[in-house]
Amino acid sequence: MNNFEIYKKMGDDVQTIYRSRLLTEILLSLNEGSRKLSQLREITGSTSQALIPKLRKLEVDHLIETKGREYFLTSAGKIVASGIADSFVTFWTINKFKHFWIRHYLEGIPSPLLKEIGCLYESEVLKDRGMKILNVYNNQLKMLKEADHIYGISSVVTEVYADAISERVKEGVPVELIVPLHVAEELKRSPYLKKIEALKDYENFKLMVMDEDIKVGLIVTDKRLSLNLYKKEGIEYDISTGLFSFDSKAIEWGEMLFWYCKGKADFTKFQ
Repeated sequence: MNNFEIYKKMGDDVQTIYRSRLLTEILLSLNEGSRKLSQLREITGSTSQALIPKLRKLEVDHLIETKGREYFLTSAGKIVASGIADSFVTFWTINKFKHFWIRHYLEGIPSPLLKEIGCLYESEVLKDRGMKILNVYNNQLKMLKEADHIYGISSVVTEVYADAISERVKEGVPVELIVPLHVAEELKRSPYLKKIEALKDYENFKLMVMDEDIKVGLIVTDKRLSLNLYKKEGIEYDISTGLFSFDSKAIEWGEMLFWYCKGKADFTKFQ
């Protein structure tokens, strides 16, 4: 049975929740913790007379239960409420940054990470414009200088970026980088080869190569996330627009993307 067939069979039940503001708000509220009726009144701005029938329905559906004077989600209710919350956050993130998504090549992001893209809702898009022609680049360099550890996926390389990484490695900051084959070949040439060789004895530096093209640029540190993508056609890397975030969920998302790619990469010392 595919998703459409499931929807046709469950459509009425699903739409009952999404069409009802109160049912949705009750589930979202209880997803954050137990609530008394008085708290639900305050959160939803509704009367007890309006809330009680909705609460009874959710009890009949075994999505919530009562203990004392408090309402709780059941185990099944936690799954449903969490799914509803995730769907809203996903739609919000897509809509909030819709111009960023539609102008870039999303296929570079692995499917498991696309499903979790709602983690990026507390982000901002920075652009190079007017006098800020290196706005994105300078913010990334600032990230590197302030980081206590650095994970990176590099679709392109520049000498200034390489120097910033080298400096942090020599200062003892743990750095792990993943590059595709075409960047790895570039690193074997001047001026990058000499910089790489200078780092070969540093245990806090790891350089890994993926045997496939990487269509993303990522810097994720203990403090911040930076995400760059290729332009919509998937041919040209966009260095002038990036998604940045200080939010812990966004940083975790970036770490998941890094570890996903690391699982497909090979470690190299460039000897």
